[in-house]
Amino acid sequence: MPGSGRSGRDEYRAARIPGARFLDIDAVADRASGLPHMLPPAAAMGRALDALGVTPSHTVVVYDGKGLFSAPRGWWMLRAFGHARVAVLNGGMPAWAEATKARPDGPGLTDRSPLSEAEAFGALDAAVADAGGAPPAYRCEPVASLVDDLDGVLDAVRSRSRQIIDARSGGRFRGTEPEPRAGLRGGHMPGAINVPFDSLLMYGGAMSRPEELLSSFKAARIDLDGPITVSCGTGVTACVVALALDSCGARDVRVYDGSWTEWGGRDDTPVVQPQVKKGGGGAA
Repeated sequence: MPGSGRSGRDEYRAARIPGARFLDIDAVADRASGLPHMLPPAAAMGRALDALGVTPSHTVVVYDGKGLFSAPRGWWMLRAFGHARVAVLNGGMPAWAEATKARPDGPGLTDRSPLSEAEAFGALDAAVADAGGAPPAYRCEPVASLVDDLDGVLDAVRSRSRQIIDARSGGRFRGTEPEPRAGLRGGHMPGAINVPFDSLLMYGGAMSRPEELLSSFKAARIDLDGPITVSCGTGVTACVVALALDSCGARDVRVYDGSWTEWGGRDDTPVVQPQVKKGGGGAA
């Protein structure tokens, strides 16, 4: 997040699961869109997977440094380009470190060997830069049913044809807390339901148990058998909710890739904002 002071690249260089490769969701993206880490073109994703050593026959396990934050975005990206054999390590690197530290072979289960920039990211960065190169060996097949765009969400808002889940915090959803990115309106889409992504996680960042997830969605009046689109700030933590929905059996789940950075950054999209009382009162 902006202002967090954290660097995924630095943390990967410092410690990682042996053999893990680094997927940079800011680099493997459509950087011409003007929005953060939007899905890249299929050929660009294919070149990135080639650089990471992924083939269609591989089962991929994605993890992150926080527990469950950006890893579900990697899970969704792979699925959105037709790679169905992908899972998320529940609890991420913190859970891995905790589970292995007490084992006699624990030190060998976390790789802390120093890596140069070229060793860590050279192949991926070269693949990202090679926009006009040869076709990738991995021919990605986009899965449109997993992705929503601005037009699709506008239609869903107007027709109420899909349930819209907003994964941002309650304050951001209500417009009573500022957005972390400048220039965005506060509030939410008409008809959206607020399910903050971290409300689905246990202490330490792992996903809650299935029965607890089901209870959370039931309390929010989410119909798991109906069509759902999930949004957040930039399309990252929405994937946490999408992963939880998938684990609960929901099958028609899309992620709005542009999310609030796109929606709240425009002046032609409908937004429910806090009502300010007359006479200088605060937000209702």
